Amino acid sequence: MNLGFFTMPIHPLGKDWRRSLTEDREAFLLADELGFTEAYVGEHVTDQAENITSCIAFIAWIAAATKKIRLGTGTINMPNTHPGTVAATIAMLDHMLDGRLIFGISPGGLLSDAELFGNLDADRNAMFLESINQVLEIWAGEAPYDLQGRYWNITTQRTLIRDIGQGIIARPLQRPHPPIVVTAVAPFSKGVTEAAARGWDPISANFLMPAWVKSHWPKYAEGCERGGRAAEPANWRVAKSVFVAKDAATAKAYATDPDGPYVYYYRSLFTKLKRNGRIELFKTRRDQPDDEVTLEAICDRLIIHGTPESVADQLLAFQDEVGQFGTLLYAGKDWKDRELGRRSMILMAEKVMPRVNAGTASRSKAAE
Repeated sequence: MNLGFFTMPIHPLGKDWRRSLTEDREAFLLADELGFTEAYVGEHVTDQAENITSCIAFIAWIAAATKKIRLGTGTINMPNTHPGTVAATIAMLDHMLDGRLIFGISPGGLLSDAELFGNLDADRNAMFLESINQVLEIWAGEAPYDLQGRYWNITTQRTLIRDIGQGIIARPLQRPHPPIVVTAVAPFSKGVTEAAARGWDPISANFLMPAWVKSHWPKYAEGCERGGRAAEPANWRVAKSVFVAKDAATAKAYATDPDGPYVYYYRSLFTKLKRNGRIELFKTRRDQPDDEVTLEAICDRLIIHGTPESVADQLLAFQDEVGQFGTLLYAGKDWKDRELGRRSMILMAEKVMPRVNAGTASRSKAAE
């Protein structure tokens, strides 16, 4: 199993923006140093807590400072940006990274962003599909493009001067395009099936109960079969909230502190999802009454914490519960305590993952 990193950073509202951005950057650079294979960053425009407003700008900021790690948009909220802008900026970013870019896409989940960009009452899934289809057509086609859609019309027919390059959108370095991943949030997600059929791969979100994470694999396999390719666990990424410390008492205190970054993270998500009628994501069964879903229960079920030995055991148990997957994405949180935040990532890479992979190997051998 590979180790990756995924952050939709949720920082305290009063925290200096310069400090939170610097710490987020430091986390990505540390992940690169520790041998994390890939790292993703989210974006939202209208959220003071999730204060990275452009994942493209953030990745461009850290691109030259990283060496091996693949960097991913996590995600581009496609309905909120013109497809021509997405095609051009993603192509440039892929060149800046020398082909280390992963293209993460979604319809966008923050309703205040949707309202800001005028698509709150629109069919954002339809906008998402039209947008990504047009981006791929731009990269595969030739100027002047002439793409006619329900939401966007794209052409440079009237202004094309081919011999000097005017009117032409550049292509990414990776051909035909960077790998495409989609975030999987809904239980039994139909979107996972549709994405897999097109050759894209899923990331199961870190705020899903294990039963809903498990539901993604058969939907992915269904889509792979339709697309004529093998469903490989190596292509399934699962994000998880993990905190590792040298001793259990420190780990428990930091991960369960009502004013700490882990509980703060889930309090923010719980508030948003409950307000938006999506509390089901935090249920352990579909018929569970809403009033049984509490912040305490959510944190208890979704935050893994402890010593390296304990965390490895919990991750192996989680894998037994949901099935094998290829990359565990360590979910980044605010560094309320910078040293503890850094130490957790170091212990995860150097102590936890070797134990997880050894445990997985021994279980596979025993099953033969």
